[in-house]
Amino acid sequence: MPGPGRPSGHFARGYLTEEEKKNRPKVTFALLQRIFAYLKPYWKQMALVLICIVISSSFSLMPSILTGKIIDEGLIGGSMRLLILYIVLSLGLTLGSNLIGVAESYLNTWIAQHIMYDMRNQMFRHLQNMSQRFFTSSNQGDIITRMTSDIDGVQSVIANTYTSILSNVITLSVALIAMFQKNWILALCGIIVIPLFVLPTRMAGRTRWELTQEAQACNDEINGILNETLSVSGQLLVKLFGKEDYEYSRYEQMNRKMIGLNIRERMAGRWFFVIISTFSSIGPMLLYLVGGILMMRYDSSLTVGDITVLVALLGRMYGPVNQLLNIQVDWIRSMALFTRIFEYLDLPVEVKNIRYPVSPKKSRGEVTFEQVWFGYEPDRMILKNINLSLKSGQCIALVGPSGSGKSTIVNLIPRLYDTSKGRVLFDGHDVKKLDLHYLRSHVGVVTQETYLFNASIRDNLLYARPEATEQEMIECCKKANIYDFIRQQPEGFDTLVGNRGLKLSGGEKQRLSIARVLLKDPSLLIFDEATSALDSVSERLIQDAIEPLIKNRTSILIAHRLSTILAADEILVVKEGEIVERGTHDQLVNAGGTYQELYETQFTLPGTGQNGQPYKG
Repeated sequence: MPGPGRPSGHFARGYLTEEEKKNRPKVTFALLQRIFAYLKPYWKQMALVLICIVISSSFSLMPSILTGKIIDEGLIGGSMRLLILYIVLSLGLTLGSNLIGVAESYLNTWIAQHIMYDMRNQMFRHLQNMSQRFFTSSNQGDIITRMTSDIDGVQSVIANTYTSILSNVITLSVALIAMFQKNWILALCGIIVIPLFVLPTRMAGRTRWELTQEAQACNDEINGILNETLSVSGQLLVKLFGKEDYEYSRYEQMNRKMIGLNIRERMAGRWFFVIISTFSSIGPMLLYLVGGILMMRYDSSLTVGDITVLVALLGRMYGPVNQLLNIQVDWIRSMALFTRIFEYLDLPVEVKNIRYPVSPKKSRGEVTFEQVWFGYEPDRMILKNINLSLKSGQCIALVGPSGSGKSTIVNLIPRLYDTSKGRVLFDGHDVKKLDLHYLRSHVGVVTQETYLFNASIRDNLLYARPEATEQEMIECCKKANIYDFIRQQPEGFDTLVGNRGLKLSGGEKQRLSIARVLLKDPSLLIFDEATSALDSVSERLIQDAIEPLIKNRTSILIAHRLSTILAADEILVVKEGEIVERGTHDQLVNAGGTYQELYETQFTLPGTGQNGQPYKG
């Protein structure tokens, strides 16, 4: 615990930021009850911690009390036996206090870590159950922060804030009782002096806190410059525009400002340290003066040892008083921390796995949309009265302008979102009445943005079906036109793909994702812009992989490039959230609607009409 002349430990944490003041949480009985619910399973360990704190705090003060007996009965009384006895006892109590402190620290850490373990598991499970809407509308950094640093902060709350309150209260109580037992006049003098130490400490803390905040803001700007200019893309931009000198000037200016703030912060601390050290010496000097007067003028029973004990106990009170004055800040931050965690835990699960007793024996992959409406916001519908039917073994294609709602339609099938109105049926059953794991195990989706884990090709494939054999992987990779590439790699299936698959080209990643979906062996295959943003060679390889697959499986194709969907049994044209046309390619290409416009845009040369014929008019 900080003693006299050591206030620096409270500078940084003794004050709230403006944001913390603004967002100060409302502490209610329900909030406290919820927090203590996490402590309840570990009440036995908490009781042990309390016992350890009481014993440790009491033991830590005993050497100060024994100092009086060492002086009066050992040194002045001339008893070597008592001198050695009290010294050994004092050392033993100090050792005992430290050992119990170690046990207390272990128990605190054990409790905090187990509570963090419980909270992490609860939070991760809850986030796994959130709908896709949550992840598309939430800041990813904020999600990670709640899972990591917010929950990590529980360690400090349990191990420091709560135990600090108990430890400081007990230390102060024992010290005050001991002081008043010795001499009530000197005890009152000591209590009166304490504000002379505390007030300058808080003044110093406020000044250094303000400087620290300003330095932190400056440091954030410096980190922003470094992140922008030293990244691969940022450094390329700097070089191409010849901005090296400009960026150096920006960095040098902020660096100079940071140096100045750091010097001011440290010197402010030193000047206050001088003041505080002086004030912290007033208390002992006053006790010596008043004690001397009582002994010399009033023939008091007070001894030199008693005065020494009172001075030592007064010194031991500075730290606890200072910490208890700052405990409000720690308390508010603790409540804010739990409030942030509970905010996420209280987010409603939009797509609930109700687990109705519907479990079809075999999936056919048939899909029906009955008057489906959907909007990400209640007052803004993205899909309007969608009706479609896909029979087993059939292939339908969804085409239309960007943002028309094609991907949204297919996202409703595996219940990444739930409909606002209407029903989506899978094999004749409302998807809301199917077990989510069953439903999603029979729906395979290849998306435009392929995601691969930073692992081997094998690991990425087996993510779909961990029990798959090597031969099954080979067969799926052959169907996806990726096996020849894998075979050419020195490590074969054990080749690492890099972070998000960066060691592979876009076409290789896409074909690998098709192989992964095939290994899953779903009854319904969905290709959502699978060939978008790829070169013509990669597109051809993927189309060669897709075409045989859609002949044998129930499938849905989404594509901007109409060449991809010519083999579909039916083409649905989606525009502004509605199906405006449907039919085969031959039926739609001359119908004079949206599909004809898309077709002419992609396949008609400038100055020519449909099918390359000269444009007239």
